[in-house]
Amino acid sequence: MADISHSPRTPLIKRIDRVWLAIALILIAVAVLDFAEFVPTVSFALDALAGTAPFILFAVVAIAYMKASGAENVLAKAFIGRESRMIIFAALLGGLSPFCSCEVIPFIAALLAAGAPLSAVMAFWLASPLMDPAMFSITAGTLGLDFTIAKTIAAVSLGLFGGFVTMSFAKSAVFDEPLREKPQVGGCCGVKKPFSETPVWKFWTESARRETFRDTGLENALFLLKWLALAYTIEALMVRYVPADLIASVLGGDGVLPIFLGSLVGAPAYLNGYAAPALVDALLQQGMAAGAAMSFMIAGGVSSIPAAIAVWALVKPRVFVAYLGFALVGSFIAGIAWQMIA
Repeated sequence: MADISHSPRTPLIKRIDRVWLAIALILIAVAVLDFAEFVPTVSFALDALAGTAPFILFAVVAIAYMKASGAENVLAKAFIGRESRMIIFAALLGGLSPFCSCEVIPFIAALLAAGAPLSAVMAFWLASPLMDPAMFSITAGTLGLDFTIAKTIAAVSLGLFGGFVTMSFAKSAVFDEPLREKPQVGGCCGVKKPFSETPVWKFWTESARRETFRDTGLENALFLLKWLALAYTIEALMVRYVPADLIASVLGGDGVLPIFLGSLVGAPAYLNGYAAPALVDALLQQGMAAGAAMSFMIAGGVSSIPAAIAVWALVKPRVFVAYLGFALVGSFIAGIAWQMIA
């Protein structure tokens, strides 16, 4: 047994999860500043969580199964063969990957080190943070199946766009020799070493896989619960305190300006792909244009801090700027397309 008698203790403030702390501070502020709204705010968040519970359960079980069976390793096969084929499969599979943003770092680092072209990696990078099985379920439960399918198509299309542009200009000053000399490949999720490349669909026959299923399921259940609780709490405050006419005047209407603004504010206002649907739902109820909602979701997903870190950690700044450029242009196009058909 390790001797911990002299181990320094981590300060309490650092051991408290920041998301739960944010929820507590928000509710305390409501109780102090406007006590009459405290119970309605809590009730709103709890009712929203209860309504989303079936989608949360499906998402937790789905991602735990993919992890335990080793199905995620099938993704590596997308980076074999002709470059154009790799781009197509990378964009398609990016939306199915069960990786969190920090898990992408060692996965992509290994692919780049093995010689996978930047174009295919770029396609995967752009599509991956925008959709996965859990996010699909949560988004569909909040914003509807039509919006979710459209976002999935936009994710794949953005991956294709970025991948083929990168391939076309592979020898340019922007994309030539893209890797940092010493890329940072550490993860932040505490994820176990992946299983072998061959999936084991009946994972319950092996104790290690059963343990992975249990641990992954619990980890993701807590992850989704805290982020959705924060999202629904913020949504309750937005509905109560943010004037609907303000949202409608800035992000409403049929022109291209609201869509462009949705792309610009997506990055700083975005939480993550699981919390964002609730915030967008509140904004739509207050007058946000449909196209702006789509551009907000696409731009925010790609440029959010966790997703961006995965890119910044491995490539040179000029490639990172191109990545953000793809996000801005792609989100704007996606917003215009959705505005036309919604």
